Amino acid sequence: MPLPNKRLSLMRRISLTLLLAFVALAIPGYAFAQTPARPPAQSRPAAGPDGVMLIFERFADVYGSRLVAAFDSIPAGRYDYRPTPAQQSVGYIAQHLEGANYALCERVSDLKHPRAAQDSLADTVKARWPKDTLVERLRASLRFCDSALDRAGGVRSAALASSLLAFETDLAEHYSQLATYMRLLGLIPPSALPPKPRTAIALSRAALAKYVGRYRLAPGFELRVTLKGDSLFAQASTGNGPVQLWPESPGDFFVKEADAQVTFKWGARGAVTGLVLHQYGRDRAGPKVR
Repeated sequence: MPLPNKRLSLMRRISLTLLLAFVALAIPGYAFAQTPARPPAQSRPAAGPDGVMLIFERFADVYGSRLVAAFDSIPAGRYDYRPTPAQQSVGYIAQHLEGANYALCERVSDLKHPRAAQDSLADTVKARWPKDTLVERLRASLRFCDSALDRAGGVRSAALASSLLAFETDLAEHYSQLATYMRLLGLIPPSALPPKPRTAIALSRAALAKYVGRYRLAPGFELRVTLKGDSLFAQASTGNGPVQLWPESPGDFFVKEADAQVTFKWGARGAVTGLVLHQYGRDRAGPKVR
């Protein structure tokens, strides 16, 4: 029986509250733990994403990378699988996500995805495309969304925040759906796999001290690297607690709390000039500001 409108509205408010709480608390790896009217392109600031937008980008990175990994790991012969006749098949979910990504991400910036003849085919036809085609088209749609979010700059309106939440809720909901399918098929979802084993090496305190400083990854978002005893730590300006950086090589470090790595960059004069944060399939560089 259909739910009354008031009850539906209440459920939507509860869902939004839970999502916001999840963004803040349930992704331990964020920074190790993240159709509105648009002004003309020439009037928008050229700066990259601010700290708030970066949180949205990281949240999209989490579920975008997990979705691609999930589709990659499901055998091509099971792309017609659906738990019941009324549910969507694996292939149908893949093609739906591609179209939804373009439609939702076009709302966050002035970027537009050029439509081709194949895009107008029926969803049931696209759902039967080969696995490699579906996965590559999904990847392309996520790259488009990366560019759209970068181009948007900062979160400066409720309309933009609403569009971002719609996009990222869609990714999270469909990952949850696909993870359930994988369990039913006897497969392990990407989020349940153990992280790649890494081995720390020993570096002297003098070697570690060269990396101490502040690194700006986006306007309003910095990593503060400190030395405590003989260990290096990093803390995000977004408020997360410090995490230890374990050396894997003289310039490459990893954290144990999440699948995230840091590579420090050196200048011509032998001084550290910046770092690159590797996490959820994205490499984000930041200069050393002090």
